[in-house]
Amino acid sequence: MDKSPGAQKLAARHELRRYSDIRELIACQANPTPLVRANQVVPSGAFELYLKLEWFNPFGSIKDRTAAFLLKGMKERGELDGKKLVEPTSGNTGIGLAAIAALMGVKLTVTIPDGVPDEKKVLLRMLGAEVWPTPDDLCPIDHPKDGAIALARSFVEGKETNDQYVMPNQYENPDNVKAHYETTGPEIWQQTEGKVKFFFAGYGTCGTITGVGRYLKEQNPDVRIIAIEPQKGHKLPGMKNLEESKPPGILDRSVIDEVIRVDDDPAYAMTKRLFREEGLIVGPSTGAIVHAAAEYGKNNQGIAVAISPDSGFKYTSYFIDILGDEGNPQV
Repeated sequence: MDKSPGAQKLAARHELRRYSDIRELIACQANPTPLVRANQVVPSGAFELYLKLEWFNPFGSIKDRTAAFLLKGMKERGELDGKKLVEPTSGNTGIGLAAIAALMGVKLTVTIPDGVPDEKKVLLRMLGAEVWPTPDDLCPIDHPKDGAIALARSFVEGKETNDQYVMPNQYENPDNVKAHYETTGPEIWQQTEGKVKFFFAGYGTCGTITGVGRYLKEQNPDVRIIAIEPQKGHKLPGMKNLEESKPPGILDRSVIDEVIRVDDDPAYAMTKRLFREEGLIVGPSTGAIVHAAAEYGKNNQGIAVAISPDSGFKYTSYFIDILGDEGNPQV
């Protein structure tokens, strides 16, 4: 019997859920994130809403897809050779980048808005990233939410650091769109058997809504692509109001049919309902997207898919505020 070390190795086999490393769990058509129907917050009827649970990706969000495509493209173009990474993030892209960069032996610095939940900052540091929290007063007056982007650019444009750092630039890099055109969009089309009529996603970096929207429109031009935008001064991590933030360069408005504005209060109220009525532990951006979709569904019919970008585990400090004293018995 051959007892050599080589004889003991197990080959990766998807059907056994056995993989060579964690990156192979990032969603693709052969291994899609699940679609789950919302049965309570959108009662049975002519409008059926399915949530695409992107937190089933290995690092906890839809941005795992983006991070994988960004780093793959940079590696293929030789942009990573001898360089460190720097990237502005509201947390999720940074977490995906940090995890994959650690596997590649690449150092990562992230610039992150002050208001991002502490849970995300801790996860980034646990993954080995250098974290620079960014006050809003560092940013241009006309785009008061873009301080983290400005600080990251200073690393790649500064005289003392420009030869050390390279930025994936999720807001401008077409590989962000490519990730969703080649994976998320085809998964949705496949999982709905081509019957999807409406697609809902939030404004953030806009890679998801551009990539998925472009793919679905190519399959069926009648699919309605609906963008969800928070109000100015919102507290919905990962989402952008494009009047107070510079519109990402990768945004393709031609694939978007409608934009729905959502306030914080109904977004967080829907987040709570998804926890309690659907058993879905989702983040606040999911609440915003589902609230908009539920309202939209009152006057429309057909199969709809809404992106659920991440789970609620990274936002417990936010949820403490909306819960108040609820559930705490007074002695």
